[in-house]
Order: sequence, then structure tokens, then C-alpha cells
Amino acid sequence: VAINDLSKTVMVVSEKGYGKRSEIEEYRITNRGSKGVKTINITEKTGFLVGIKLVTDSDDLMIITKNGITIRLSLKDVRVMGRNTQGVRLINLDENDEIAAITAVEHDDDETTNNPENPNSNNHLPSDSNSANTTNEQ
Repeated sequence: VAINDLSKTVMVVSEKGYGKRSEIEEYRITNRGSKGVKTINITEKTGFLVGIKLVTDSDDLMIITKNGITIRLSLKDVRVMGRNTQGVRLINLDENDEIAAITAVEHDDDETTNNPENPNSNNHLPSDSNSANTTNEQ
């Protein structure tokens, strides 16, 4: 990821629906031949890293699963955490589902999104206290 704007944060998402934002300053610059910089705790619970994006509070994150579930959530609701943590659950996945892709998009106030408290919302949005507050779109 090329860094050209220090006002952005690093957003990472794992295959089992966990994600987090970290400040760019938390990542040290490495030289050629280094082993890299750890960005998320990879465990059986979180799964492997699926995507990494530079984002701002005004962006939204689109998450697409292998089973075709798509949600859109506001990144202002995903708190900034330390670099070496596992993150929060961004989406509830079915047993055999995984995150296929993510992308950051500009927030659009004209776009209709469903509120998680809305009875018409789907059950893929997390509801526990360790989760990001989200909106969804089908």
C-alpha cells in the first residue's frame, strides 16, 4: 500500500469477518529483506488477511462474501485500534462462508442504507458490543 496521505488510516479485514483501523504512524518503515510489520493477529478465530485499504472516517466499506452477501458500513463507526490486535467483528458469517473481497467507497448521503435496528435488515450484521455499528445494503 502506497502512503500519500497521513490523514488516512489503515483498514484491514480478515476472512472470518474481523476488521480494524490503525494509524499509519504505527507502521515502521522497513528495508529490503525485512520480515515485514505485523498488522493483525491471525488466529483460527479471525482467519487469514483478505484485504487492506487506506481509508478516512468519511468512507464506507463494502464487504462481499463468497456466498454473495454484500454489506456496506460506515467507517466512522469502526474505531481506530492498535496495530497488533485482532479487531472487531464487522459481519456475521454463515458457517461455511468467508469474506471474498472488500473495497472502500466514498460515503454517499443520497444512497439508501438500512438501519441495523430496522426489521427489514438482514441477520448478517453483528449485534454484540465488540462489533462495529453498521448499516447494510443488499
